[in-house]
Amino acid sequence: MTAAASPEDLVRAVRAAGVRDERVLRAVRATPRAGFVPAAHVAHAYEDVPIPIAHGQVTTQPSLSATMIEGLRLTGVEHVLEVGSGLGYQTALLARTARDVVGVDLWPDLVRAARRNLARQGIRNAEVRVGDGGQGVREHAPYDAVIVSAAFPTVPAPLVEQLRPGGRLVQPIGTGGREEVVLFERTVIGLEPRQVLTLASFVRLHGRFGYPS
Repeated sequence: MTAAASPEDLVRAVRAAGVRDERVLRAVRATPRAGFVPAAHVAHAYEDVPIPIAHGQVTTQPSLSATMIEGLRLTGVEHVLEVGSGLGYQTALLARTARDVVGVDLWPDLVRAARRNLARQGIRNAEVRVGDGGQGVREHAPYDAVIVSAAFPTVPAPLVEQLRPGGRLVQPIGTGGREEVVLFERTVIGLEPRQVLTLASFVRLHGRFGYPS
């Protein structure tokens, strides 16, 4: 990382990836990724790359997070569920583009770190909790939007049930390694695919409605 590296470097990478939503770009500009990565990887915080974290997980590449968030078409009034919060960077982007965010992650140490990172940035409209992401967080449903940062061949049924009619959901569909990142909308007949946003590699979704932990 050079002395000049900053969120603006990521804004350029996000634009280059095709993201045009100005609210998403402003969120990237306002969120210092260096505050959301392990200390050993701070030198790479403003590179548009995934960064390894505990438990064999990685952070989502910033341009990919931005692409997924743009697909949700957030206007600032939405109640959002995030499955796979990691260290909280994507959570922070969502918090700056939605009304509020409920994040869930399997790993208690990651959740504690995400909470600290968000608090340091003064982000108060995001709650991150320990849980099986595929089961969602039923007590805070329904959600206007759901974003899933782990791969599975199908969308877990609880996430569909907790998404309000007309709500949008983005999930990488596949077995983990190379997926189609698909935008869905909940209609009167169920969850309907609307668009393949991009191709990308994700870790697998684990839990009762994913792969065995």
